[in-house]
Amino acid sequence: MFNTQVALITGGSFGIGRATAVAFAKRGASVVVADLIEDKEHITMKEIAAMEGNAIFIQCDVSKANDVTSMINKALSTYGRLDFAFNNAGIEGTLAATHDCTQDNWEKVLAVNLTGTWLCMKHELPHMQRQGKGAIVNCSSVAGLMGFPGMPAYVASKHAIIGLTRTAALENAKQGIRINAVCPGVIQTPMIDRVTGKDKTAEQRFIDMEPMGRFGKPEEVAEAVVWLCSDAASFITGHALTVDGGWLAT
Repeated sequence: MFNTQVALITGGSFGIGRATAVAFAKRGASVVVADLIEDKEHITMKEIAAMEGNAIFIQCDVSKANDVTSMINKALSTYGRLDFAFNNAGIEGTLAATHDCTQDNWEKVLAVNLTGTWLCMKHELPHMQRQGKGAIVNCSSVAGLMGFPGMPAYVASKHAIIGLTRTAALENAKQGIRINAVCPGVIQTPMIDRVTGKDKTAEQRFIDMEPMGRFGKPEEVAEAVVWLCSDAASFITGHALTVDGGWLAT
């Protein structure tokens, strides 16, 4: 499906990023797995290797322009092209009400989630424009479409990602490049483990709010990302696709 094509996944060491990297590899893409840290057991890379896939790992802090430039240059020097990008790297920050959110927390969350997404697109797009084709998916959240008490910086960043996605989609609509966002609901990832502290009561509160009565799986979001990048979604751009088990329908 994606043979000879190259996919870049930021935040690729864990959770949704890992599942998406594996999903692209399953479909024949060469995969660039980027993250601030690589998981100690190298699970993402091992899963791709086990299916005889082709992948490299690049350490990258997406909030730093030099890191992002180096990441793109390494991807291009290795594979010679860039067809797909899933700008997924993100952090939730420290939970606190708006009036208790520190400036340090605000700036850190916005730097990774929003500035990081912008920096990645800034350096991905010129190469896709030269190719005359490409697809980008940015990771927003249901928190990009509604409010969540106690997460002002995270919610603000995820709302802003949708606006940024729509703007870039319009700018590139006639250049063969589609840009969309995916908005996961409550997905079983290390992030939700940090938010709940793995407390069963806290986990159950989230599950009770899900119409499907369960957490989503990283693989379910990954499939949505792969679909948005595929030719099956060739007339879709500037869209924020929810993968939330019906959360926003309530």
